[in-house]
Amino acid sequence: MTRKPEPPPSSAEVPLSARPTVEHAALALRELPALMAPLARWLLRNGAAYGAVADALKQVFVDAARAELQRDGRAPTVSALSVLSGVHRKDVKALEQRPRTAEAVVAGKGVPLASQVFTRWMADKRLRGRDGRPRALARSGPAPSFEALAREVSQDVHPRTVLEELLRLGLVELADEQVRPTGSAFIPSRRLDELTALFAANARDHLAAAVHNLTVDAPRYLEQSVFADGLGADSVERLHTLAREAWAQAFRAMVDEAQAAVQADAAVEPPDQQRIRFGVYFYAEPVQEAPGTATASAPTKRAPRRRKE
Repeated sequence: MTRKPEPPPSSAEVPLSARPTVEHAALALRELPALMAPLARWLLRNGAAYGAVADALKQVFVDAARAELQRDGRAPTVSALSVLSGVHRKDVKALEQRPRTAEAVVAGKGVPLASQVFTRWMADKRLRGRDGRPRALARSGPAPSFEALAREVSQDVHPRTVLEELLRLGLVELADEQVRPTGSAFIPSRRLDELTALFAANARDHLAAAVHNLTVDAPRYLEQSVFADGLGADSVERLHTLAREAWAQAFRAMVDEAQAAVQADAAVEPPDQQRIRFGVYFYAEPVQEAPGTATASAPTKRAPRRRKE
């Protein structure tokens, strides 16, 4: 007789090992800057400034609060969501009614000024030539000029500052006091769109595994790493090659086993609806000296070690 597999426990049945306390909050906030630093670089390099990110995080915190309330069997009322998430009641109400689109998140004051100026330039029919393409603008002077365009969008930032940012981004070039666009829009290619979605999925599940291990009293997921410093560039490259080879072996083994498991589980009634993600990463960067450390001091060399669970 074939025994049906036991259904996995619901999240509400798994006790938490962390609860909202002043001490736990202090621990989380202590490490938050380190976690956010690479995300901040990614966001800024893609033109998403603090205002837009803060607005998007309101929805993220409200959604997380809703999941926590439902996990505890409590109704996710506006008041409960506001108290747990820290988002103001009026903002919670507005978020519940706002369409969940990327355009809604980035629209408004959070979009960097340079992006706003460039977008208006690309869209304004007055600033296009007979062929319909955005034309070069005089750097300064009355409209049509780059100075006039920038001042139409904002009177708070000098047009020179906006121009310097667009030059840094490689979206314009300056020649003979003429500003010429080098691109047509802040629109990522389809390939970049796919890579961005993959990055978000991989990073999300990596963090989700670590958060589970830190906050849930249940069997831990695999979430380990090896760390070493005091290395030269050649050693880093050699270790990077070794990491790629190790991944290739693990990749083949996991794909073969996963394919067999999917086929076997498809015959089980009812199917056990779960998903997995297995990944690996490698990263290297120069060792950052602590404030006050003498620049002439030699780097501290530590043997490779595995991070403890």
